[in-house]
Amino acid sequence: MLKSYFHKKGIEAGCDEAGRGCLAGPVYAAAVILPKDYKNKILNDSKQISEKKREALRVEIEKEAIAFGVGIVDNHEIDEINILNASFLAMHRAVDQLKKTPELLIIDGNRFNPYPNIPHECIIKGDAKFLSIAAASILAKTYRDYFMFKIHQEYPNYDWNKNKGYPTKKHRESIKSGGSTKYHRLSFKLLPEQLALDL
Repeated sequence: MLKSYFHKKGIEAGCDEAGRGCLAGPVYAAAVILPKDYKNKILNDSKQISEKKREALRVEIEKEAIAFGVGIVDNHEIDEINILNASFLAMHRAVDQLKKTPELLIIDGNRFNPYPNIPHECIIKGDAKFLSIAAASILAKTYRDYFMFKIHQEYPNYDWNKNKGYPTKKHRESIKSGGSTKYHRLSFKLLPEQLALDL
């Protein structure tokens, strides 16, 4: 059973990101403040939940949350500042969107760039331990998936409606045959050596 809060007192926001390991598309992050008495037996790390359940949870989280925000850092910014900093920046942008200011941020993972004037706690596998981080993982994942579905219409050969930009065999074969797109992260190793592009 996931925990409702890190500290009993004070307003806290759970933060998580989606799309860090992808070859294409932005990294998305969400910040969610849930009521202290919020309960949900299905809510868990977004990777453990089916797409249909994630969508139902997204609707519920947006309805029940005291506040939520979603932050985006696109592939060009990722190439400029690296994916780790981009993940932190996306979380900062998500916190910026919150209509209520939290007194504590609980972050999924072991590192974070401090957000001005709000203390934080890093929690490894936090999305499987705390409801607010799990809720943030659901929002980040569903919002990012929508975006990847949308750009799939523009570049259908890359299979983004299925792989969401992750490095599947089909995705890499499409990069090999069609080259990179304006959505690819050029600072990432798009192809392994045996499939390297002839430049």
